Amino acid sequence: MNDRPELQNAIQAFVDAGFAGIQMRVNDAQGEWTGSAGVRKLGETAKPDTDGRFWIGSSTKTFVAALVLRLVAEDTITLDTPVADHLPQFGLDQRITVRMLLQHTSGVYNCTGELDPDGTFVPGLPSIGKDWVDNRLHTYRPEEIVRFALGKPARFEPGTDQSYSNTNYTLAVLLIEQVTGHSYAEEMQRRILAPLGMRDTFVPGDSPELPEPHAHGYYRYQDEDQWKVVDVSRQNLSLLVGAGDLISSTRDLHTFFAALLGGKLLPAPLLDEMRTPHGMLGYGLGLFIQDLGADGGGITIVHHNGGAPGGYGALMISSPDGSRTLTAGLTTGDSDFNPAETFPQALDTLIKAVFC
Repeated sequence: MNDRPELQNAIQAFVDAGFAGIQMRVNDAQGEWTGSAGVRKLGETAKPDTDGRFWIGSSTKTFVAALVLRLVAEDTITLDTPVADHLPQFGLDQRITVRMLLQHTSGVYNCTGELDPDGTFVPGLPSIGKDWVDNRLHTYRPEEIVRFALGKPARFEPGTDQSYSNTNYTLAVLLIEQVTGHSYAEEMQRRILAPLGMRDTFVPGDSPELPEPHAHGYYRYQDEDQWKVVDVSRQNLSLLVGAGDLISSTRDLHTFFAALLGGKLLPAPLLDEMRTPHGMLGYGLGLFIQDLGADGGGITIVHHNGGAPGGYGALMISSPDGSRTLTAGLTTGDSDFNPAETFPQALDTLIKAVFC
């Protein structure tokens, strides 16, 4: 393993900022580097395992987008197919296409909640606070999630704006199942995970179990006038089917991202579409595309990081061609920090250490 103190310092910064632990893998011209910082479990001293499993949250969306695009490559569906043609049971707006699901331009309400016009967060299905803690082992059916979201007003006319919505990717999973006749888990295994030899990654369904080895993730929440901390290593992510439910490892995230961006999963024209930024989010098809600007040496990165509702986060960042990747799993502990305040600075420092 390369001795790269700048990388170890950059991950330590996450722990200093309030995270319980982090494990990271970097693959670049210098070879592969793995390291970890913080603790595997509160009250213990062991660091997180660098081959640990974790809930990857929204990094799942890139896997689902790649799976849909493999079906497009086979002419099973097209990007401009109306989704309602295949999922007539929901009464979807006929203008919503497969492409709009993948680039968050459908206007469909986000099942886990939305900001109202004045910026106040209006919760949807329980995904934050005590509500989520009390419901975190509840099983949701994808159809139930979609019907809940479609019971809310659309954010905008299809294709006229962009708004990040988990519901888009739950619809994408139902579309995959409808056109293939197989479950999302089977198709993911058959078309992506097995061909790439990925053994740590799977669709958990409604199982709350995170296989060992894994670091423990914690969630701090308010219960009336008391703050409480609970171990949320067990959680049922059927709430985010297709949008945030996968379990993986840093090794598998690297394997997937390097193969995808290196052209091993999709024909070049579809990969180009995936990496073409759209709208105010700079989002392609299941990917964020970000120019680091003059401060970052004019370098472009592609990424899809993720956070499970509680306890876990994932980083999946790469050069556009997959030749340099950074993959990481993060856990939150009992610190009263606000990740939104401390995370961006730590991430910025880390990205510059790896990519600039």
